[in-house]
Amino acid sequence: MRRGRVFIYLALILILGLVGAVVLYQRFAGSLFAPAEEVEPTPTPVTTVNIVIVTQNLESGYVLEANVLGTVPWQIDSVTPGMYVETDQDKLIGRQLKFPVEAGTPVLEALLLKGDEQLPMSGSPWSLNIPKGSIAVSIPIDLLSSVSYAPRPGDHVNVIVNLQFVDLDPEFQTILPDLTGVVIASGPPDCECDTRDRMVVDISTGVYGRTVIDPILGQAVYIIPSERQRARMVSHMLLQDVIVLQVGRFELAGEQAQREQQQQVEGTEQTQQQVEVVLPEVITLIVNPQDAVTLNYLVNAGAKLALALRNIRDDTRLELSPVTLNYLLNQYRIEVPVRLPYGLEPRVDIQQGQEGTE
Repeated sequence: MRRGRVFIYLALILILGLVGAVVLYQRFAGSLFAPAEEVEPTPTPVTTVNIVIVTQNLESGYVLEANVLGTVPWQIDSVTPGMYVETDQDKLIGRQLKFPVEAGTPVLEALLLKGDEQLPMSGSPWSLNIPKGSIAVSIPIDLLSSVSYAPRPGDHVNVIVNLQFVDLDPEFQTILPDLTGVVIASGPPDCECDTRDRMVVDISTGVYGRTVIDPILGQAVYIIPSERQRARMVSHMLLQDVIVLQVGRFELAGEQAQREQQQQVEGTEQTQQQVEVVLPEVITLIVNPQDAVTLNYLVNAGAKLALALRNIRDDTRLELSPVTLNYLLNQYRIEVPVRLPYGLEPRVDIQQGQEGTE
């Protein structure tokens, strides 16, 4: 029993000693690794200087005036070469801006024109969409020729041309048939006015025709045309896989800003009004230079141009035949009606709005 008590006492002594050692270690370690007290740094004074800025949104080419310039404080360490400080503000009066700047922008020497330097020509943003080697040309359109106004910028289209041919007198360059005239030679020359023979020409007597032999009577008959020469039409797929740059006219510079300003002035009345849809009258296509000259010629020659919309991912090009009346009859096996001794009523060859003659 005594040995058991001795062991218990020894165990208690060891436990108490271990606890005391832990407490001493925590106190010693806490004092050893305690964070040092932070010392607040002494603030150093910030030195500033007033620099010149623009107080309004200005476009390129604007000549600076005193009412569009102002100053703001700027850290002197951040002032870069090319900036203007308040004491240099008078030197900026009359200088011209090279680029557009927004309100609050510091005036830099790089933003101003020097001496005889010209304004940079950035061009229109539309020209950036034209690939190298291509150009843009506009052609007229209407509801039918534009696929009911379906094309949009970036679409691919084919261009169809419709031409009408007539016969011309190669010397006069006028449409056949020629007019006939009566030439009357004068008598003796007029000694008082002219020593040359006078000639009177009447060109209103008739139309040039031709002589044929009637197969029944065997007599010569002079015939003339009953109407003006009818043109011979041909339709052909002129261009394929052409990219549309714009439908309708392009917006002029400053037009959007003017429209926004007008809307602000009119207020809610403008928003309540129904927006009028303006149908486009032209379309601009991206073509090679030779095709652009061809389209320009056809437009000025009065040819009719039409568009055919195609899939933007379809780049195939087909060899197509021009369509004439003869092609139409042969390709689609259209039979020309023969002349019969009977017919149908009412007449179906009369155009709408016209009356036939009995």
